Amino acid sequence: MKFDGSVVPIIDLTPARTGDEAAKEAVAEQVGAAARSIGFLVVSGHGVPMDVIENVSDESRKIFDLSPDGKARYRSPDPAIYRGYFGIETGNLASTIGEEEAKPDHREYYNIGRFDIDETDPYFTSETAKRIFHPNIWPDADVPGFKPALVAYYHEMEKLAELLMELCARALKLPPDWFADKIDKHITNMVISNYPDQPEELEAGQLRAGAHTDYGGLTILKTEDKPGGLQVQTSDGRWEPVPIVPGAFIINLGDLMAQWTNDEWVSTMHRVINPPRDQGIGSRRQSLVFFHQPNYDAVIECIPTCTETAPKYARTTSIDHLEMKMNQMNDTPKFKENEAA
Repeated sequence: MKFDGSVVPIIDLTPARTGDEAAKEAVAEQVGAAARSIGFLVVSGHGVPMDVIENVSDESRKIFDLSPDGKARYRSPDPAIYRGYFGIETGNLASTIGEEEAKPDHREYYNIGRFDIDETDPYFTSETAKRIFHPNIWPDADVPGFKPALVAYYHEMEKLAELLMELCARALKLPPDWFADKIDKHITNMVISNYPDQPEELEAGQLRAGAHTDYGGLTILKTEDKPGGLQVQTSDGRWEPVPIVPGAFIINLGDLMAQWTNDEWVSTMHRVINPPRDQGIGSRRQSLVFFHQPNYDAVIECIPTCTETAPKYARTTSIDHLEMKMNQMNDTPKFKENEAA
């Protein structure tokens, strides 16, 4: 583990993928240290092919290069269903931490949910499942290469998430497969965010993405090294940049994981800032975000090894926790305006 001048550690996953038990435990110890201190880490040696990353990045960019009318063809018919295209300033991430009056985020994004649904499995067809497994909106007419590129990338993210969750289990002194039956039918959404150039100054207080914590278990982020990037808030309130390491992924824990671990691990506030005024042109930035969320019926209660203090949270489920967070973001003036349009 190294830091390279950042508060966020850089961890090489190669020993966890190819080494023996001792090597895996050593990497898990590094993951656990990052999870307890800052809740963010950068991972190299992850094994995801670069051509898969580059292909989905290129195809995603084509969606945002469409005309406004072209992008509008792929909007969700119901803004409360997170599928397809969402335009600039239709989201407000800061609302999820109670900042309902915060300025909307200066980004546009495309949302894809899980697509490999087995309709013969009652898990995917139950009334509860209908709350989460909505049909995807694929831009096949305009960007036919997007779906195969996204599918390939999504499957790579599933494999990486499984490895990370195994390392989390080891770090928490649990059996390595402790999370396996809680994520084998996960309800992960993937979001591609486009932060456009900023030739003009935004409203006072408006950011590319307002300060927030993520909702779920963990987030896997691939982004670009452009002006106006990701910052993480330290325990003493400072905002520090998250390092962009070529070929690496940024990982952060979400609120669900913090709750699961009785706050022994932290879900840390972060934001995406605006570029400096003299670098607004040429600052376009795209992020691929895999929001790994456990099975909808996974029970979220204090993990057995996290009982140094009395459990702080009531028992809940993955879907109930997620819907509570989504409802907070939807209950904002800008979202309601978009919903009524």
